[in-house]
Amino acid sequence: MENTNAKPKREVVVPGDLLDDKELRPGSGTYVQDGKLYSSLLGVKSIRSNYVNVIPLSGRYLPQTADTVVGKIIDIGPSNWLVDINAPYPAPLHVNEVPWRVEFGDTARFLNVGDVIMAKILMMDETNKIQVTMNESGMRKLQGGHVIQVSYSKVPRVIGKGGSMIQMIKNMTDCRVFVGQNGMIWIEGELDNILVASKAIEMIDEEAQASNLTDRVKEYLERNAPAEGQ
Repeated sequence: MENTNAKPKREVVVPGDLLDDKELRPGSGTYVQDGKLYSSLLGVKSIRSNYVNVIPLSGRYLPQTADTVVGKIIDIGPSNWLVDINAPYPAPLHVNEVPWRVEFGDTARFLNVGDVIMAKILMMDETNKIQVTMNESGMRKLQGGHVIQVSYSKVPRVIGKGGSMIQMIKNMTDCRVFVGQNGMIWIEGELDNILVASKAIEMIDEEAQASNLTDRVKEYLERNAPAEGQ
């Protein structure tokens, strides 16, 4: 039986790939020829509300509903915050979507400009209207730490099969690491260890296609991480 709640699969397409020959409407990164819809660039196919978009692999993150993201507060209003999630537009976080009771005009007492949060994409429609929520398990304000950014298309490589790559980095640097599907990554630990973890993640971002990448990252960590992986 088909799982109608399954998250849409991200399909990588190249210029000229057929996206649809039925009734879906053209969105960004597409063109129509002879009544059929094609990709105009290298990117990820996304279908939302009968629109087909192609998200450039080298461009900004285009949210998918239920994605977990790391974001930074960049502005505050009386009843919401604006969050930078590496998307084309800031994402509003309304006071109804946080786990605290926030009175009108009291938003700065809970989250201020520069604060980092883990959130989920609550909504993303064909007009690029984004909304995020913290009202789900595990979503919270991230205290301290350091944020780095990689291409969101490299996030699966950073995480690794079954979480193997990111777990290796955590274990060998003794850092806490949260990877957002938007390519923003929060790292917390001793400063020297944060620098080592950051460099390892940057290596993955730059060399994601290398066949021996796991061995290279492990070798780097063994040379630079704390003695005995502590």
